[in-house]
Amino acid sequence: MNATIYKIVPALLWQEARRTGRFDGAPIDLADGFIHFSTRDQVTETAARHFEGQTDLLLVAVNAAVLGDKLTYEPSRGGALFPHLYAPLTLDAVLWEKPLLLDDDGDHVFPELAP
Repeated sequence: MNATIYKIVPALLWQEARRTGRFDGAPIDLADGFIHFSTRDQVTETAARHFEGQTDLLLVAVNAAVLGDKLTYEPSRGGALFPHLYAPLTLDAVLWEKPLLLDDDGDHVFPELAP
């Protein structure tokens, strides 16, 4: 479906992923049994709903094709299909990571996103 998917991650959690070479998920991911991702069209709303006003976040871009059949698109918010990974995220799938900063109004500022 989407070539690039996105994960918003607290920087502290991502440090462990860098150290081990894999990301097992944030607490919500571990509780749900899969790693939540967003598409380009979903990620800004995800930030507003689940990370409002939070600092020390990273936006991680992931090559969806590398994830294989462990990545599925399932209905979530309003029936939209969201990418869910039923496996750890290995860092070989990561395209880039960038700080997700706040502007003067407290909204997250996103870099240019690939489809």
